Formats: sequence, C-alpha cells, structure tokens
Amino acid sequence: MYKNENENELRHVAFIMDGNGRWAKKRGFPRTLGHKKGGEAFRTVARACKNAKIPYVTFFAFSTENIKRPKEEVDTLFGLFREYLFDAEKYAADKTRILFPGDRSIFPPDMIQQMNKLERESAGFDEMTLSLCLNYGGRADIIQAAKKFGQLCRDKDLRPENLDEKIFSGLLYTKDIPDVDLLIRTGGEQRLSNFLLWQLCYAELMFTDTLWPDFGEKDLLNFVNIYKTRDRRFGEIK
Repeated sequence: MYKNENENELRHVAFIMDGNGRWAKKRGFPRTLGHKKGGEAFRTVARACKNAKIPYVTFFAFSTENIKRPKEEVDTLFGLFREYLFDAEKYAADKTRILFPGDRSIFPPDMIQQMNKLERESAGFDEMTLSLCLNYGGRADIIQAAKKFGQLCRDKDLRPENLDEKIFSGLLYTKDIPDVDLLIRTGGEQRLSNFLLWQLCYAELMFTDTLWPDFGEKDLLNFVNIYKTRDRRFGEIK
C-alpha cells in the first residue's frame, strides 16, 4: 500500500548520498577519500535514524550506472562495501535487519555470500530495517518485476488481468519494506537519478546543498521536523 494510516507518521526515509567527490575536490583530496568520508557519514546517519526510531531506512549506495565510473573509484567503493559487509557482529548487537536491494551479479562471490548471510541472520530483527541499495536502478527494478510476473503467468496459471499494485510491489527488490515517506538528497542536485521510482510515488522530497560527508544527525532531525509539518493528501481533498 502507498498510504500510511497516519499520513505524517515517518516509517521510511531514503537517502541519495550525493557529493562525496565534490567534498574531496574542494579540499584538494582524491575522490576516493571523499567516498571513505561518505562511508563514515553513512554510519553516523544510520545510527541517528535508529536513535530517532525510524523503522525503515534506505541508502542509495551504488547505482546500475556507477559501474561506468573510473576503475579506481569503483574499486574503492567495492572496498567500502566489503568492509561494511564483513563487519557483521555490530548488526546483530543492534537488532537491525539488513537488506541489499539490487542486482548482486556484478559482485564477487564472497560478497554475495555475505549479503545472503546478513539478510538471513538478521531476518528476525525488527528494531530497524536498513536497506543498502547496491547495483540498483529504479527502471531495472521495474523490468525485473515485470519479468517475474510474466514467469508467474506462465508457471502459476496467472493472467495479466490478475496484476495489481500489491502483487507488483511484492515482486520488486524492495518487496519486504513499505513505500518511502521521505526522500533526502544531499549535494545540491534535485533529481531522483533512477532511484526507487515506483516506491517514491507519494514521498515527500527534500534537497540540501550540504555534501554527504558533512551531513549528520542535526541535518536529519531538521528534515524530520519539516516532514512533520507537511500536509500529505495522497490525491485526496481535505
């Protein structure tokens, strides 16, 4: 379902973490260092979301287009993902469920195995669900869901007229989480960049010039407070 029973209840916040490279360039550092600082900001913001008792949090970490970046930069990002993936003990201690929406086929086998392990071992945790979108694209997500439905029609005796929003949502990479209530994009750009195109249908969109490595708990809470003032009508007249 798109709509929360309480329209201003913040259940799911998503982040486009933009500005790592520009943060580094402004300081005369290589872009790779900007991504490392962005990784630190990710941990800070994830912790702040949990402290704020936001039950679902999603980060756009690596898009289907990012693989086209210079090899050194892609290798740095993969190294950061590997560090995150293999630091598993703290997730169990935090009672946080971990999900990795996206096409995992581009990652090394040990990373894929660790993603599967983290999802499996954290499946029963319910204090917060943290999704790290890796090799994710909104259009690719919709296409793979459409292919799944086509296969269901072939194998399970379903018909095209059986398709509705609930069934389709259940075929997306994000099938286990509700639609986004609040999207925050750092770095000054104001676009979706092929992120969660279906799931952002009725999200409140907020943008900031702050570069991702400089984004912290105070920034998060400021946006949360703004969100609480929004009048969410979902197409209705009130």
